[in-house]
Formats: sequence, C-alpha cells, structure tokens
Amino acid sequence: MSEVLPVVLRGPIIAFYPIFTLLGQLVGSIVVYTSLKHVGRESYRICFASQWPFSAVPFVLAAILPESPTWLLRKGRAEAALKAQKKLNTPSIDSQAVIEELQASILAEQEEKDTHTYIDCFRGANARRTWIVAFASLLPQMFGLQLLANASYFMQIVGMSSTNSLIFLILGIGLGLIANVVSLWTLNAFGRRSLILGTLGAAMVLWLAMGIAGYTSITMMVVTMVSGLGTWPAAHVVASETSSLQLRAKAQGIGWFTSGVGTGVFAIILPYIYNADEGNLRAKTGFVMAGFAAVGIIISWLSVPEMKGRTPMEIDRMFALRLPTRAFKRWESDVVVAKETEQPSRPI
Repeated sequence: MSEVLPVVLRGPIIAFYPIFTLLGQLVGSIVVYTSLKHVGRESYRICFASQWPFSAVPFVLAAILPESPTWLLRKGRAEAALKAQKKLNTPSIDSQAVIEELQASILAEQEEKDTHTYIDCFRGANARRTWIVAFASLLPQMFGLQLLANASYFMQIVGMSSTNSLIFLILGIGLGLIANVVSLWTLNAFGRRSLILGTLGAAMVLWLAMGIAGYTSITMMVVTMVSGLGTWPAAHVVASETSSLQLRAKAQGIGWFTSGVGTGVFAIILPYIYNADEGNLRAKTGFVMAGFAAVGIIISWLSVPEMKGRTPMEIDRMFALRLPTRAFKRWESDVVVAKETEQPSRPI
C-alpha cells in the first residue's frame, strides 16, 4: 500500500489495517455471542459459515485495484506505470511528476547495486531501516495486543462469566474501532513517533493500574482505545514507509516474519503467566504488560524517527545521511524532485 499512496494519505490509509482487523474481530465476537444459545455441531458451524462471504472480498478487490506504479517501473513498463498512477491520483496532481520521482528513486538505488537480496536489508543504512521495520512489527505485542485478543478468556480466568466476558469484549472492540477511525486524523496531525511514545506511555500506566487495582475489564477496554489512537495504526505506518522502495518487498517480508514470531511467542508465553494452573498472576499480568510497554517506549525513543509527510526520496536521503533519530523531524529537504511533486498533492 505504501507504494501506491500519496504522501498525505499514506498514514491514514495504512491505518485502515487495524480498523479492518477490529471489524473482523467484532463480527466474530458477535457471531460467537449469538451462538452461545446453540449446542452441538450447530454452535460452531454458524461461526465458520459466517466467514464465507468475507473470503470473497479480496478476490473482487484484486480484480479492480490498479497495479503498483513502482513495481511496473521496475519491470520497465513506464506507460503502464503512468496509467496506473493516474488512476490513483486526482486530476489536480501531476502524475508524470510522481512517476519521475519514483524513477529517480529507483534509479538511485539501482546505481548502488543492480541485484538485491535479503542480505542487502542488513547492510549499511538498510540495516537500520530493517531494524525499525522489524521493531515496528513487534509494537502491537508491546502494548498488549495478544492479551487483548484473548480478553474474553482472560476475563473468565479472573472470575467473569462467559456471557459477560463476551459483552465486554464486544464493547472493547467497538471502542477500539472508534479510536482507530479517529487515528486517521491523529496520524497526520501529530506524527507517528509522538503518537507511539504518548499512547504507549498511557498503555503502560493503565497496565500498572490493572496490576495494582485489579480492574481488568475496564482497563483492557481503555488500553484498546488508547492504543487504537496511536501505537497500533502508527506501528503499521512506520513499518510500511521505512524501507527503501527497492528492498520494500523483502523488508516487509522480514517485518511480517518478525510479527508472526512475536505473536507466536506471546501466544505461548502469556497463558503460562495468567492461567490458574501455571503462573496464576491473573490481574497482576498487568505488571508484565507494563514492563513490555516500558521496553517499547525506550526502544521507540531511541530508534523510531518521525517520517510524517516525507516522500520516499526524502526518507532515503535522511537514512543515507545517517541522521540521529530525533533529527528526522527538523531536517530540511534538499531533494528537489520531491518538492516539485509535493506541491500539487496539497489539494488532497
């Protein structure tokens, strides 16, 4: 997605990823709740059948969405790239200027090395960029997404009935959905770095409060809402816009692999922490999650730069200059082509 979006829309549109994730969880939770009264095979068949219509949506979208202009340019199909770019832009935007910028960025990378492998993701300035992509992919686990995803079961562990736990889960998902919709504005208004640090800090305090006071249901709903305003969508945006265009597919693969490993590790470890027959921490699991959030804050402060409003060429330039993390926001662009492209994009 980061390859086909204009700079001003990159953050908000990529933030739709957690929104649709929550929509799926909301539908699933409601279906499970309505299936509680059923017994036998019917109880789980209804849940499975409810997912069939959603499986067809990606096939329909794949048939009508335009191809990435960046990918087409790499294949030497300049005319097709321009045609695809015009479909993505409004008439007020100079699509030819956008294509010229993409060509310049790809050419600059190809001059460094014609053949790119996964090893290149860990060389020179790309090593820093790959680390940021991998860490950003782990950020959802840092604010407690895995525990929030199992909120219904966790609340039953601490003594809530299955019916009430599902009701609280649905309410929490609803609040998170609203927060993620609001993040479409906050991502451009406040930037990625400040949102990650601010909302991750708030999540840490909330987890600490849960560990001390034991208010699990309210805390988990508020953490979902707070994280939805910043860390969750911002993590996806940072992971998608940090890597270079030439290595983006490979870097994204590394990011998704890291995310999968992190999700698997947390999914295995957390039940051993809060289950009654193992760690039996129950609500005190909040202390553990606060610790993870604190680690996330420290690493984010040291590693995650502010890239809001930057074009791919500007981002390439900042990493090539090896700017300190906190200097990204104040850096004044010396990329001429990028500035020519940004002007017509303002009407969006």
